[in-house]
Amino acid sequence: MPLEAGLLEILACPACHAPLREETSAEGTELVCASESCGLAYPVRDGIPVLLVDEARRPA
Repeated sequence: MPLEAGLLEILACPACHAPLREETSAEGTELVCASESCGLAYPVRDGIPVLLVDEARRPA
């Protein structure tokens, strides 16, 4: 289930404050930091973004 567009406009990466974009990966839906230097991927569980740095997947 995609997140509302209005929600994506106000969310930011907790680590670097860059915008987030929604992506679907093998792990499921994620919000990925748009910053090339950060790039953390935050999981979306049951339609709720989990914006905790400790829960984020590091870029490969």
